[in-house]
Amino acid sequence: MLKKFSIGLGLLFTLLLTGNTQAQELKIGFVNPQAILNRMPEMKAVQQRLKNFADRKSLEIQQKEAEFQNAVNVYEQKKDVISATAKAKDEEELQKMSEALNEATRKAQQDIQDKQNELLGPLQSQIGSAINTVADKQGLSYVLNITTSNGERIILYASQAYAAEYDITDAVMVQLGI
Repeated sequence: MLKKFSIGLGLLFTLLLTGNTQAQELKIGFVNPQAILNRMPEMKAVQQRLKNFADRKSLEIQQKEAEFQNAVNVYEQKKDVISATAKAKDEEELQKMSEALNEATRKAQQDIQDKQNELLGPLQSQIGSAINTVADKQGLSYVLNITTSNGERIILYASQAYAAEYDITDAVMVQLGI
């Protein structure tokens, strides 16, 4: 019994030492890609192109809304003097116009999202390549994103010493020539 206990204790001690050695080799860096993206010189042009595209889509939706509102106004003016059949037909048309407006609004929002992905994709690829290069140079096992796409922080705390060594945001900007 004592021999089994000693062997188990020895195994546990060996595992702890091995685990400790592996933990020391694991290096985790972190980066703020959004900060890098915002500092890229190309970002101003991307933002302007996206704004122009969104403005065009917004204008299209405003025109469709005006057409729909005009149709509603016409219907409101004549609804008391038209037959029930004509009234039902007009209401059906208004319903179709409303659905078409909602679909156009949804599609415009999707188009804007697609355009944003199209314009930001190459920049995000450049950032990703630079992150990989810096991580390889620094021997990092993992690199975590500091924030979500909404800007909420994921890494809530890192000591100053750890941040100084493993926050690679500045190094990635240097790699990109920013």
